[in-house]
Amino acid sequence: MAYQFIQVERDGPVTTFILNRPEVLNALHSPAHFELHEAFDAFAADPEQWVGIVTGAGDRAFSAGNDLKHQAGGGEMKSPPSGFAGLTSRFDLTKPLIAAVNGVAMGGGFEIALACDIVIASEAATFALPEPRVGLAALAGGLHRLPRAIGTKRAMGMILTGRRVSAAEGKELGFVNEVTAPQDLMRTAREWAAMIAELSPMSVRASKEAVYRGLDEASLEAAIRGQNRYPAVAALFKSEDFVEGPRAFSQKRKPEWKGR
Repeated sequence: MAYQFIQVERDGPVTTFILNRPEVLNALHSPAHFELHEAFDAFAADPEQWVGIVTGAGDRAFSAGNDLKHQAGGGEMKSPPSGFAGLTSRFDLTKPLIAAVNGVAMGGGFEIALACDIVIASEAATFALPEPRVGLAALAGGLHRLPRAIGTKRAMGMILTGRRVSAAEGKELGFVNEVTAPQDLMRTAREWAAMIAELSPMSVRASKEAVYRGLDEASLEAAIRGQNRYPAVAALFKSEDFVEGPRAFSQKRKPEWKGR
């Protein structure tokens, strides 16, 4: 499908989503949200696509978040049920996502990165939730995902000041997995995607779902006792991959994953 505000590229089992509004630092408006909603829907439904990478066009920005000029000019502010960027309220996506952050990730841009499972950041990347500076609040998940990722006190230190955090500090705080030179960002993100794609996609999806849903359980005991009822975990036990993995191991060969 042709898109106006994003690009979607596929390479084997990896889909790359590019936020493509560099003239406004990849800030997003209503039409972009709906394009991303459709693109992530297609990714979720495609059995051949196992891992996603999200990045921004150009070398200045991952995303500056909400397009405030569009909002101030009376532009439509509708968003899909999947939330900001078609992602921040998408709680049923079990396929893993990698954020490749190539510049500023402000407000909603940071919230997009936090909604991904792994964050790879260029040395030039900066992160912030500066919404209170313009009379807003990071209600697209930032106020909830950041404390879960780095702890309440560290998160409040960012949230209540709106301060900017470098990629290096982001790694120290714990929301960045790896920092790279700008020219190595996409290569590094693809290396992470390739490592994930070597594994059973059914196992990866079950693992992702068990982690996130388990964190919402009342206790560790409840998480362990309840995990077999999670859909992706139940699907793993019924899958061809569940048989193929042990068989390939016993035959001392590389497994041929089907993702089903």
